Amino acid sequence: MNNNNPNPDATPSMIQALGFEAEMARLRQALRDWSGSADPEMRPFLAWQFEAGSKYFRPLTLFACHRAVGGGAISRGLIHAAMAVEIFHNMTLIVDDILDKSPARRGKPTMHTRFGELQALMCSGWIVADGYDIVTDPRAYEPGEASPELLRLNVKLLSELVKRLGVAEVMQWRLRRQPLGVEDWRRIAGEDTGSMFEVCACLGTRSEQLRRFGALLGMVYHGCDDVGDVRGAVALGGGGVEDLRDGILTLPAALAIRDPAIRSLFCKPQPSDAELRILGQANAAQLDEAEALLDEFAAQAVEQAEKFAADPAPLIALVRYTRALSRQ
Repeated sequence: MNNNNPNPDATPSMIQALGFEAEMARLRQALRDWSGSADPEMRPFLAWQFEAGSKYFRPLTLFACHRAVGGGAISRGLIHAAMAVEIFHNMTLIVDDILDKSPARRGKPTMHTRFGELQALMCSGWIVADGYDIVTDPRAYEPGEASPELLRLNVKLLSELVKRLGVAEVMQWRLRRQPLGVEDWRRIAGEDTGSMFEVCACLGTRSEQLRRFGALLGMVYHGCDDVGDVRGAVALGGGGVEDLRDGILTLPAALAIRDPAIRSLFCKPQPSDAELRILGQANAAQLDEAEALLDEFAAQAVEQAEKFAADPAPLIALVRYTRALSRQ
């Protein structure tokens, strides 16, 4: 994954289009208050991670799903649910950066590069523990909002998220360099990014109503990220080098390895630089087909929005915005 995007906050136009500027301002302030009141040992790490900027795409999804089912104003409890999702997401970024040995993200050194791996790992665990405190603290909710049922639901959904993200990471790593296909990619993407967006939809609606929509939106996001990495790498003369080096099953790779010669190179434990270039070119040759598949997933997400949302307009706008990410 390309972690060196110098302009990470790519969603202000979408936030404005959906009318969530005030809610995002509340979320950002809640995050600042949270990191500023953390244990002094953790404050430097949190400030480094959370002041670097974010797309805030997951909170935006949560808010849009809430609005789409006629949920009314964004309450304090929903702000804190979105905050928990955002900090859990950052936990995964910290771990991914260590695993990928990534030196930079969002245009600055990664946490483990700046502070050390032990500090980054301990901070990631601290983040998860504090995320549960956030959604179980009655002060995080409007008066009368924090029912026992809602608190249990939030904890259940966040627990589901952490477990599925763990499964996704282990599964993706176990399946490296394997001669798999698009259905296998869908399974990995569904547990990885799909689980995050599913949980956002359920937290936003406080129901299962838009779970399938969230799963499809996450799959589109994951696939656009895969395609965007290849496009960016091609522009720089490469082809998604980190994923190629590690044998990660991206969407373009799942299509490219249908060719036996490319599949043989993809499965090699240590491909040479020349072989990585061949793999990169093969991935790039699959971009049109990958884009066509993403169009299908996006159409399915729109169908779910139209079928299960009282007001599907914000969800359809979110799908269209997400789908455009691979072409930016």
